[in-house]
Amino acid sequence: MPFVTVKDNTQIFYKDWGNPNGQPIVFSHGWPLSADDWDAQMMFFGAKGYRVIAHDRRGHGRSTQTWDGNEMNTYADDLVTLTEKLDLKNAVHVGHSTGGGEVARYIGRHGSGRAKGRVGKAVLIAAVPPLMVKTPNNPGGLPLEVFDGFRTALLANRAQLYRDIPSGPFYGFNRPGAKVSQGTIDNWWRQGMMGGVNAGYECIKAFSETDFTEDLKKFDVPTLIMHGDDDQIVPIGASAMMSSKLVKNAKLKVYKGFPHGMPTTHADVINTDLLEFIKTPG
Repeated sequence: MPFVTVKDNTQIFYKDWGNPNGQPIVFSHGWPLSADDWDAQMMFFGAKGYRVIAHDRRGHGRSTQTWDGNEMNTYADDLVTLTEKLDLKNAVHVGHSTGGGEVARYIGRHGSGRAKGRVGKAVLIAAVPPLMVKTPNNPGGLPLEVFDGFRTALLANRAQLYRDIPSGPFYGFNRPGAKVSQGTIDNWWRQGMMGGVNAGYECIKAFSETDFTEDLKKFDVPTLIMHGDDDQIVPIGASAMMSSKLVKNAKLKVYKGFPHGMPTTHADVINTDLLEFIKTPG
């Protein structure tokens, strides 16, 4: 399996599929998942001649189960090392949920330096920026107690928590009339349980308490922000609606009734809109 070794000797697993000469699309996954969460997008865009790349964030999936570095600056540093190793140019960076934070910090931290010329466009899907937790300056955020609850539940019974999230709010399977897929639930659980428990625990702080406001202000590439208005994990009001005002000339698409996990549940719609954005001259 392909790995890249980053600064602290952590091994980052990645997939590099499709046309090696095609425009690269780099996918950053959500918590506590892996590159496998992008299967529907990897197959779709790989078949259309793009070079599709997805990695397992440190501590997640097949990457090293790290004790240290489970925070956004290191996630961004890991990503820039991967893009340098693969020598990606004019790449489209797509981030879902926590992965949207990773993309934001990657551009904010490295866009004018190590990643200069490597980013062509950016897409934030149901993404956590600018800030999830409620603070005096972010009154629309979620109370810290919500994330403390995740941490408590993870330490008490991680396997059960990783059943409860996809069975309910992540895919909207708790909504009346929802078409529930047990396979999708099981696959979420499988991905989550592949990762290290400490990395999963610490990533909760990373995705909920990191302020990406200044990162978003540094975006200088065409950006698409996609969010469902029935997202029960990352409520749209304090995320996409705010981010779209911070990113210069961002395009916002709101999907009525779509859940947090819409790249899976509504892959046909998401892929079509992604393709249109990618093909549109910047």
